[in-house]
Amino acid sequence: MPDAQDCPQEAVSIARAVHSGRCTARAVTDASLSRIMARDPALHAVEQVFTGRARAEADAVDARPVAVRGALAGVPVAVKAENRIAGVVTTHGGRTGSSPSEVDSEVVGRLRTAGAVLVATTRMPELGLFPFTEGDWGATVNPWRTTHSPGGSSGGSAVAVASGMVPVAIGSDGGGSIRIPSSACGLVGLKPVRGRVSTAPSPDLWGPLGTIGVMSRTVADSALVYDAVRGSTRVDRYAAPEPGESFGQAAAREPGSLRIGWFTRSPWPGVRVDPRICRLLAETVDVLAAAGHRMVRLDGRWPDSSRSFTTLYYAGMRASLRQVEHPDLAEARTREVARSGSWVRPLVRLSAIKAAGRLAKRVRSEFSEYDLLLTPTLAALPPRVGQLSAVGAARSWQRSLPFVAFTTLANVTGHAAVCLPAGTIEGLPVGVQFYAPGGDETRLFPIASQWERLRPWPRTASAGGGLLL
Repeated sequence: MPDAQDCPQEAVSIARAVHSGRCTARAVTDASLSRIMARDPALHAVEQVFTGRARAEADAVDARPVAVRGALAGVPVAVKAENRIAGVVTTHGGRTGSSPSEVDSEVVGRLRTAGAVLVATTRMPELGLFPFTEGDWGATVNPWRTTHSPGGSSGGSAVAVASGMVPVAIGSDGGGSIRIPSSACGLVGLKPVRGRVSTAPSPDLWGPLGTIGVMSRTVADSALVYDAVRGSTRVDRYAAPEPGESFGQAAAREPGSLRIGWFTRSPWPGVRVDPRICRLLAETVDVLAAAGHRMVRLDGRWPDSSRSFTTLYYAGMRASLRQVEHPDLAEARTREVARSGSWVRPLVRLSAIKAAGRLAKRVRSEFSEYDLLLTPTLAALPPRVGQLSAVGAARSWQRSLPFVAFTTLANVTGHAAVCLPAGTIEGLPVGVQFYAPGGDETRLFPIASQWERLRPWPRTASAGGGLLL
């Protein structure tokens, strides 16, 4: 049996090794816990570490007959701190909870059933309100440049994966919160179609905006974990139709020659895209064209989702604050955001939901001749730590717009979108976003796998020159 440090660190390889007996789930778990203890003090990605519980779960996986160890046998996973774990207080990134949860959330239960080992919960801004990961507790930093933010709100999950603490982590995406930190940290970040992954025991996540999802270093790892956790329950307000093939099958399939529309101009008023990011996207277009895809520039036609998103954002966060155990213990910034959204009355929210439905139909119709759409993920480089949070809620929101301008459309329409690493600028990763206007995730996985082969990226921040301490 190999030493724990010699076990593989990618989810697909870990599951194979545990199934074959080449590694034990306990050895893989111990290695992951060691990396958390060594790396997290400098990065602040992890909120709670489950050392004893994780080892017990790993031993239970090893005790199962090989045939029933599960698709994720022995894979260490960290989950964003808004997910319920039986016996653990759900913090939502703050102090609004004090009672241990009586149940696992559906996604956590599916991870366990598939043989994954839960090793930690990850940091988030309280209630996931902002595209940075800072709060009264401190700040999560980017493993590529620790003076900079990893984005958010799933920043802790992103850093845990990018630094090699875990191979995969669970995040959520209500306005780009998987794709934003995936871009900032050099990861694969897929926002699935609305209703693909259960939010139970909650009926939804920020109304129609939010989805739970997976963050990983490889396309195959994302496909593996999504296949294990996707599906809905009776509790869920939204349910996506079953895909025509597994995500693993889609990731292994060649995309063929696709017609791809691409954009560099920001759809949000007042947001300017960094010219260096535009150049990186143009390089991406050239690589895809050389691979046989038909690339069509469509600047000026990317739909503006700002009005619907802003209304539904305020409605969602106000509902989230009402649902926590101790709303009076929320951070001052959280309470300020809640007050500033008091204009979102029920009829205003309903009108925004109807407008979102019309926008989804418009996108499907207007871009029906395109297989995929391509944009920058972010309009600007990740900010320095504190740059967005050191001001009031209103100014934080205004300064955050370059980080949500291209991501919010998929949340408003419910369509799938994936962020993939495309290069670095000033030592910081930069991602591009593929959006599926008329299809589901099975349209994204083939192009994601092809892009990974065409432009392979560093598997961890340390391998790419990041400042891991």
